Amino acid sequence: MSDSFRAHLSLLIAMTLWGSSFVALKIAVTDMPPMIVVFLRMLVASMAFMVLAIWLRPRIQYQQGDWKYLLGMAFFEPCLYFLFEAKALQYTSAGQAGMVTSLLPLMVAVAAFFIFKERNTAKQWLGFLIALSGVLWMSLSTQESDQASNALLGNFLELMAMVTAVGYTLLVKHLVQRYNAFVLTALQSFMGAIFFLPWALMSQWPTQVELSTVAMIVYLGLVVTLGAYGLYNYSLQFVKTSTAAGYVNLLPVMSLLFSMLLLGERLVIQQWLAIIIIFVGVYFSREPKVLKNKEIPPAVTG
Repeated sequence: MSDSFRAHLSLLIAMTLWGSSFVALKIAVTDMPPMIVVFLRMLVASMAFMVLAIWLRPRIQYQQGDWKYLLGMAFFEPCLYFLFEAKALQYTSAGQAGMVTSLLPLMVAVAAFFIFKERNTAKQWLGFLIALSGVLWMSLSTQESDQASNALLGNFLELMAMVTAVGYTLLVKHLVQRYNAFVLTALQSFMGAIFFLPWALMSQWPTQVELSTVAMIVYLGLVVTLGAYGLYNYSLQFVKTSTAAGYVNLLPVMSLLFSMLLLGERLVIQQWLAIIIIFVGVYFSREPKVLKNKEIPPAVTG
């Protein structure tokens, strides 16, 4: 088995795990307050990183002044990101939340245009507007249900989560050249556990918890945080960043597939048409060619 094949397989598994995280989080927040769920997820991931750190012994060469970038990265994701996403999944379905994530690469491109002066074509701007209109139509055409009690509010909160993910991605552009992915991801988990502890203490802790909820929290903390990020970072050793970015477009498809299979989510014809519009917008907004020295990594969630 070649390194290239293993890298592509790793990317496929990573996207599958990230896609499933929306369903896992949806199941967990249905049985337990979202802030408690996120805190426990961060706590599980932090404990796992502590064990791995003893084995891997990662080298950390801190550079003066980086504290503001490191704090900013963790503040954007997981802190603000999961504040919005956990709340979003109380109001919208896992499949629709996953579809909103398809806007993230476009939003990163728009932010890079204003901050780093990266040029975007008129076709890319048109694609962004098309995709955004598709998300709005999908939200407005959703009927109230157990899976989506207020899709418009939930999808808006998920969109705000994507805004924070943009800030995270742009900061990672700067930090990934100084610190390895293990250190950055571990820092996110530790900072997330500290940040969400007060929120969790202020929440109403349940007297009884379903075993499935516990399993979902462990799954999110261990399998998704460690497994998906680990596989994703492994793949980047053997494939181009642009290749990995192409796999990110599978995230909304995977999340919708899992939500239909595991949660019984069903979409009306207008929503399917809106999803098609979103994918058309994503297709139009893709870069016409790979830019040299483009250092922004593909934006990922979950």
